Amino acid sequence: MKNVNPVNWFDIHVSNLNQAKTFYETVFNIKLVDFPAEFGKQSGFPFDPKGLNITGALVEKKDFVPSSNNTVIYFESQDCTTEENLVEQAGGKIIRPKMSIGEFGFVSILQDIDGNAIGLHSRT
Repeated sequence: MKNVNPVNWFDIHVSNLNQAKTFYETVFNIKLVDFPAEFGKQSGFPFDPKGLNITGALVEKKDFVPSSNNTVIYFESQDCTTEENLVEQAGGKIIRPKMSIGEFGFVSILQDIDGNAIGLHSRT
């Protein structure tokens, strides 16, 4: 086992992207960047791709329900299917199997044993 932080991305689910952007840009004095329309209504937080920081996005959801569990943390993977193959035997569920996100690679959405949604991200 490597002693490396595997977290590389987060999604914060929101009901209204424009209002959420205004909130985060005002509170943190930053500028978010809108993603291409094919990814849905999303705006990304600034980051340095060569730096050690992680980043994420605000993601507008049509079926949004306010709760304290509207953030998805993504863990880096060599290949999402590796962890997908272990989820059910560990007591979790696969919510969305490995899917392409274009030039950014692939993601899977899983549910842990407490019902929390977590994500996986891989380049292949």
